[in-house]
Amino acid sequence: MSETIRISVDAMGGDKGPRVVVEGARLALKERKNTSFIFHGRQDQLDPLLAEFSDLKPVSTIHHCDTVILMDDKPSQALRKGRGTSSMWAALQSVKDGEADVAVSGGNTGALMAMATFCLRPIEGISRPAIAAIWPTLRSDIVVLDVGATIDDDARQLVDFSILGGALARALFDQDSPTVGLLNVGTEELKGLDHVKEAARVLAAAHDAGFTYYGFVEGDDIGKGTVDVVVTDGFTGNIALKTAEGTARQVGTYLRMALSADPMSRLGALLASRALNALRRKMDPRTVNGGVFLGLNGIVIKSHGGTDEIGVKSALGLAYEMARSRLMDKVAEGMRRFPRPLQATPVAALAPQPEAKPA
Repeated sequence: MSETIRISVDAMGGDKGPRVVVEGARLALKERKNTSFIFHGRQDQLDPLLAEFSDLKPVSTIHHCDTVILMDDKPSQALRKGRGTSSMWAALQSVKDGEADVAVSGGNTGALMAMATFCLRPIEGISRPAIAAIWPTLRSDIVVLDVGATIDDDARQLVDFSILGGALARALFDQDSPTVGLLNVGTEELKGLDHVKEAARVLAAAHDAGFTYYGFVEGDDIGKGTVDVVVTDGFTGNIALKTAEGTARQVGTYLRMALSADPMSRLGALLASRALNALRRKMDPRTVNGGVFLGLNGIVIKSHGGTDEIGVKSALGLAYEMARSRLMDKVAEGMRRFPRPLQATPVAALAPQPEAKPA
């Protein structure tokens, strides 16, 4: 990897068009000077935007693409019309070809996952890719996965996600052995679905795997930051993510209503403005925007489609840090350190078997 981090950007992805993408890139460049960008999209729209920013233009190139994947396109439809021709595919292809270190798109999540899987291909030994979210907690940021890539996970996939999540935590938080917990309906060993308990048995038996298996965690442990990595299926993870985002907005609305209810409340808000501004920044989902696609032969960041330039800046910043910290090397290390029989043998075969009764 070169000293400059090269970010490939699907400039047409998202709800608000290429302007917020380009403005977000300019904000990201101010914080990380050794960054260059490849913008994929319609040149007639991107040229005038880059002309507005004299600092961004010298470190940017445009790859013209006519085809744009729409937010309501089905993954199969997106593949048919956009494979090899769309701005989304081109952003991924740049990573595959070594022109860029990481790809970022705010486009259709299902289409992006399908295209990334076809273009970059899953890492050997990983059954399915996952989407990981960086989650703020009372302790520090943690990793939660999967948050939407796969909704019918089995034990094998939960173990894979633990390896991938551990690698991401090592890259992002600079930890030697982050703690990993399986999300469950209770912490007791007998609780939960069979495939979750099966994955727990495999993880508990692993040693020097690049992470420390903590055990089962519950929903409230996510906000507490009990572990560095929370692993669950994409169905549950996506619901948890959307619930947390909605709760943050709900609390923010309640707070604004309470602080503007009467003159005394408004005076109190004025006196506490510094603390309230800090709280607002902490609860702003734009500051932690970006999901990491894990398990592919390349780094892909999914930005929220409805975000503004602040959110785009955050996603590009995450992309920069993932490339700078050599996430792919950390994943490869995790694959080497975890017991190799897991990759070739069904998980069920690795579960402890009852001892044979003496004849």
